[in-house]
Amino acid sequence: MKFTALGLAVLSIASALARAEEPATTTGDAGDVDVRSADGMGEVAFEDGVATAQNGVVIRYQGSKLTAKKATFDQKDHTVLVEGDVTIEHPDKAGRTQLWRGEKARYDYVAKSLVADDFRVGQPPFFVAGKHVSGGQTNSVQVVTDAVLTSDDLAKPGYHVKARSITITDRKTFTAKDAVLYIGGTPVMWFPTYTRSLERHPNFWTLTPGYRSLYGPFMLSSYHYSWSTNVETALDLDWRQKRGIGGGPEISYDLGDWGKGDASFYYTRDDAPGADAFGNALPSDRHRTTFTHQLSPWEGFNAKAVVREQGDPLVTHDFFESEFRRDTQPKSFFEASQFWRNFSLDAVAQPQINDFFRTVERLPDVKLTGLRQQIGETPLYYESESSLAYLRYREGLLGSGVATNFAALRADTYHQIVLPQTFFGWLNVTPRTGGRFTHYGDPDGLPTFGEARDRWVFNTGAEVSFKAARVWPGMRNELLDVDGIRHIVEPSINYAYVPRPDKTPTELPQFDTELPSHRLLPLEFPDYNSIDSVDSQNTLRLGLRNKVQTKRAGDVDNVLNWALYTDWRLRPRPGQTTFPDLYSDLDFSPRHWIVLNSQVRYDIYDRDWREANHRLTLLPNDTWNWTLGHRYLRDDPTSYGPGNNLISSSLYYRVNEDWGFRVSHYFESRDGVLEEQYYTVYRDLRSWTAALTLRFRDNRTAREDWAIVLTMQLKAFPRFGLGKDSNQADWLLGR
Repeated sequence: MKFTALGLAVLSIASALARAEEPATTTGDAGDVDVRSADGMGEVAFEDGVATAQNGVVIRYQGSKLTAKKATFDQKDHTVLVEGDVTIEHPDKAGRTQLWRGEKARYDYVAKSLVADDFRVGQPPFFVAGKHVSGGQTNSVQVVTDAVLTSDDLAKPGYHVKARSITITDRKTFTAKDAVLYIGGTPVMWFPTYTRSLERHPNFWTLTPGYRSLYGPFMLSSYHYSWSTNVETALDLDWRQKRGIGGGPEISYDLGDWGKGDASFYYTRDDAPGADAFGNALPSDRHRTTFTHQLSPWEGFNAKAVVREQGDPLVTHDFFESEFRRDTQPKSFFEASQFWRNFSLDAVAQPQINDFFRTVERLPDVKLTGLRQQIGETPLYYESESSLAYLRYREGLLGSGVATNFAALRADTYHQIVLPQTFFGWLNVTPRTGGRFTHYGDPDGLPTFGEARDRWVFNTGAEVSFKAARVWPGMRNELLDVDGIRHIVEPSINYAYVPRPDKTPTELPQFDTELPSHRLLPLEFPDYNSIDSVDSQNTLRLGLRNKVQTKRAGDVDNVLNWALYTDWRLRPRPGQTTFPDLYSDLDFSPRHWIVLNSQVRYDIYDRDWREANHRLTLLPNDTWNWTLGHRYLRDDPTSYGPGNNLISSSLYYRVNEDWGFRVSHYFESRDGVLEEQYYTVYRDLRSWTAALTLRFRDNRTAREDWAIVLTMQLKAFPRFGLGKDSNQADWLLGR
């Protein structure tokens, strides 16, 4: 708990005001420091070595935001003084926000000392308040007079420590002198000196009891132990009445420059394993192993290793539902990247750890990328991608032997020259031309090919775009939360021409192949990276983007962001139409708390909707919010399979500080099936939060699955991030 963020933000005022050599009525900009009047009516003045901002000021500096009624900077005393409803928001390295509130603060930017009165500061899991605070270069904070510290985030905390003084150090400990521990409003214990770490408690249990129709009664438990600030272990022990006992160890670590990672092993003796999707019996001995390690030992270098090993294809489906929903077929790989100013070198090794999952093995795949860079003093720019890989395609459970598994060496190099130009000060034209050569070694497992093959590809094209804008500063509308309007129009045309390669995709092994996509694939190289599917192209991509912006709470906000785009295939390939679908991506925010997201695809030839995704989010206050969604996908047996017409709804209501409710439904309107239902009751237990969740799921072909689960977590050390369950309700069901 450090106040260096406060000093940095207050110092930014001094830096900005010191440069205000002439009056500024609304804004001043000093390098990375942004100083603005809070309401547009204030002023920043400089006279006799003293700079003053009156009538409300907002300062932003390196992610920090400070607001106050007035600020004064005295060059002679090297001090800056902020007064009146002072608020400072500052993110820490972990992405959490430290919030500081007070009435007055004085900062000496030479001595780097801070003095403030009547303050409150919070960075979960701890909150501090007091009458006086002082701190300096030692990065320690001394709070004097009626100091209070608690991890309870309510206005009237369930417990707190009140002391004559509290000192918080950079060693992440606090020391309270003449301290009294209060439970509610009752003093229960006095300490002449009380010291405690602000870090996670070294050991604790998590218990998740419940009932699920697939498990029967169950209890999921974990015992956590922190060996040090950078090593934490856990031991999982689960009991499921119908499925047996399971568990295993976990470890997470941070080795500093040597990287950080985690590992786990889980084993269960399943009493009712069942069968997979192909009718194959699953084993009773089921397990899962995970390992992740990543490091950045020097600037520009990153490496990551991931292992996801499973004893069978459905072990995560049966026992780790939230993990399965994120990734149904996890991959194992090692990747390393080195970045320089104009180039990057990447190496990927991806073996098939689980032989039942389809995998393209890369043993390895090394790629050198030349980032777009200017060629000497010319107006030309160069970019490239070159890779060398030994690739093996493994079908997994769908394989039927040698005929579906094959391997080959592939060497690919691509080079392109671009010439970005601007005409008339507004028209952007970027012609490009490039070439690709790909060599395939004699493929193993494809006897019909029988020999090594080379492919040459030439490409050219150009992108043309411009941006036009108009501003109506006087347009205001309270209903639409509008304070001035700016309309931006961005039309674009991107032409790509690729003559027929000397080897078509049907004549080459298919490793990195073009897969069905719900969105338009990239048109130009090297963004189009399905190397083995490169074919002829003579296409115009037509795009139109509209933006409508306004000012809300002092910031520029998009009221409307709408993109329309499609392709015009001047020479369609066999099986293609002249025009593919018309795509629309829309974000509409008529007020700051109303957001509508829309993605649709319209079939121009059949004059029918192929896909529509809509999501309406209402966040008017912290009492309630509602999200209503609709997803439509037309049946497409050749690409995506059966479609859907799904309606979803999630409503949250906070009754008071202690109680809240969330109700979520997923309704398939094609056949009138309510596929999934969630009902959750939240209870704030001061230092704990509890959630009781009831879920029903209609599995259609399988038996109905229902569960009731109680989840509890300490506020100071939550198991799940804030709002995690709003998008992934299955987090509340255990593992």
